[in-house]
Amino acid sequence: MNKQELENRLIDLAAIIIIVAGKFEKNYAGNHLAGQIIRSGTSPALNYGEAQSAESSKDFIHKMGICLKELRESFVCLKIIEKSNLISDLNNLSIAKTEANELISIFVSSIKTAKTNLK
Repeated sequence: MNKQELENRLIDLAAIIIIVAGKFEKNYAGNHLAGQIIRSGTSPALNYGEAQSAESSKDFIHKMGICLKELRESFVCLKIIEKSNLISDLNNLSIAKTEANELISIFVSSIKTAKTNLK
């Protein structure tokens, strides 16, 4: 997978998370988790853009690590949303969970490779 394809997947994840968050029940928990998932779910795409302009290999690894942390946060948040029945659109929720999980694996591997290449 090249850089553009990965960036597009991150953008697609951000978009589907925004769509999912827009369908939450309008209550305290729904509003809170909508804000949370929008922040963590859009962050990886934005931080990946920054990683592409990293000033050094260490800076690249650091920024990729931020992407990974935000993806993991998003994945856990999606599981909370699912278990708390805040949304009836289970199809888009499932798509978002699957994609977040796959992206986590990609970032773990990329960071590992970058660290190996740093040595």
